[in-house]
Amino acid sequence: MTRIWLMLAMAVVMAQPVWADREMSPGQKAWLTDPAVMPPKDRVMHTVKPSDTDPLIKNFDEEHVVMFNRSSAAHAPLAIFMTGTSGRPVGARLILSVIANQGYRAIGLEYNDVPAVVQVCPQSPDPDCSANFRHKRIFGGNVTSLVDNPLNEAVIPRLVSLLQYLDAKYPDEHWGSYLVNGEPEWNNIVVSGQSQGAGMAAYIAKKRLVQRVVLFSSPWDFYGRSRTLAPWIGAPSITPMDRWYAEYHARENTADLLPKSYKLLGIPDANVRVFNGEPPPEVKGPNPYHATTASLPEYVPQWQAMYGKAPNN
Repeated sequence: MTRIWLMLAMAVVMAQPVWADREMSPGQKAWLTDPAVMPPKDRVMHTVKPSDTDPLIKNFDEEHVVMFNRSSAAHAPLAIFMTGTSGRPVGARLILSVIANQGYRAIGLEYNDVPAVVQVCPQSPDPDCSANFRHKRIFGGNVTSLVDNPLNEAVIPRLVSLLQYLDAKYPDEHWGSYLVNGEPEWNNIVVSGQSQGAGMAAYIAKKRLVQRVVLFSSPWDFYGRSRTLAPWIGAPSITPMDRWYAEYHARENTADLLPKSYKLLGIPDANVRVFNGEPPPEVKGPNPYHATTASLPEYVPQWQAMYGKAPNN
């Protein structure tokens, strides 16, 4: 049974469509010129290689993507979006554009995403495998040897380095306002992501008081033959549960585990959405429904509801 579910987990990891997160589909590109998604005169976009923000970053060096509308409030909340395994921020421009139009400053954050948690921990008998894995990938430290993640390449150091870089290069944009004593000002930050990236967002929200959490099809970390959900999922959350929003597709491979995980997390039923759209023909792979929930234009109204309008906008 464990082997079967490890194969399904691998199917999730390999489920990125041929264009998801790496390049945009023709439909996505068309939406980027739609006034409802991208105002032609108001949008600011920066792309930044992580190694330009910190020379100690050697791996996973595809560009971060930064978007915002100048009409947004000067200290609008920052929304971080992390793609799934093997995804890249440049392919998330559609959802980043929607987030920016909700009044946020949006960052598609490049991070170390291979191997994925589901490639390592399902076969481990250690209930804390996925928590230790995610902790090291997000915060750094030596909590596990199962993943090689240098401190400077952890999620939060990457974010801090990016904000410092942006503040130095674009001082009139005030990126330094999202840092307090060299750490992110979490109460003015939304954490979100798809698949592995959503699991990272959920773990951060457990440990830090963030403004909002938006999860696309994750987390569903489990261990053992019985597919027992990892203890960290049910652990107390510093971020109140009324700030959590999540979705999953009714036909993705882990559609049986995700509602259980969201229930264990404590997300209110009213904040959980079930998507039912069909992926376009060009989307290939053993689990096409999984990756498309954060990339298909038909879901734009759902994304708007999940992120909500940014406060003060």
